[in-house]
Amino acid sequence: MPSAADLLEPLRRGEARALGRAISWMENGHPEARALMARLWPHLGRAVVIGITGSPGAGKSTLTDQLARALRAEGQKVGILAVDPTSPFSGGAILGDRIRMQRIAADPGIFIRSMATRGALGGLARATQDAIDLLDAAGFDTVIVETVGVGQDEVDVVACVQTCCVVLVPGMGDEIQAIKAGIMEVADLFVINKADRDGADQVEQELVAMKSMAATRPWDPPVLRTVAQRGEGVPELLEQVRQHGAWLRAHGGLARKARERARLRFESLLAEAALRRARAQAGPERLEAAIQAIADHAQDPYSAVAGILGEG
Repeated sequence: MPSAADLLEPLRRGEARALGRAISWMENGHPEARALMARLWPHLGRAVVIGITGSPGAGKSTLTDQLARALRAEGQKVGILAVDPTSPFSGGAILGDRIRMQRIAADPGIFIRSMATRGALGGLARATQDAIDLLDAAGFDTVIVETVGVGQDEVDVVACVQTCCVVLVPGMGDEIQAIKAGIMEVADLFVINKADRDGADQVEQELVAMKSMAATRPWDPPVLRTVAQRGEGVPELLEQVRQHGAWLRAHGGLARKARERARLRFESLLAEAALRRARAQAGPERLEAAIQAIADHAQDPYSAVAGILGEG
């Protein structure tokens, strides 16, 4: 069994096999995963991280594909993390994004990893943040995180990326979604994809109206139009991503986002560790008894949790 020390140098050289194994370690809780991350941690923080999120069917994968092509044309190494929904039956991922990106998958300067959510909320796989760091350590210049597309609850992505692009499309109710809370509030850029369809003007008008009613933000998210299938609007989108990055650097936004990401990560790991400890200390029989008591309405869930934690 390889150790963290064995994997360290191949990973930092950007070897795809080492990178894939390291991500699997993080996903599966491998015993050497913690040691590997500890060794890599002082060397992180160079990669630009872009989030692509939005409703299903908005063309996020095609847009991600086109962005990766544009970045590769500049000589950048690009990592893509495509977070797919987990099957409630098999526990596996649908992995549709990898299929849709077959054209760029053979490029040695592009690394694509489909990740199952494995029950994680907020549109992100549990190990997505670890994978971002591993790609950073492997020398990738830009990491694109394409989230599962679950809708308004998909907001954790904003704490993991530097620039969050919310993708909408005409004719799918996005003009109504634009005035709702949740996913629409995390956007650094609004992207109306498939903008050659009827209804693009209406979506843009709704977005502009939403922005005028919302509380003033230091950064005013621009509204862009793309037709990702033909690559239209992609250079303009990339330029706006860079303008947002420059704005963050000038206004202390990168440090603020780094702290937000650190908080999310720390609290997530703390919650996982606490749950593991509670399960280990209480044992499966006591846990099942508490669950059954809640189901039978013999005990409320708050009291059951307090009992497991020894607080009552």
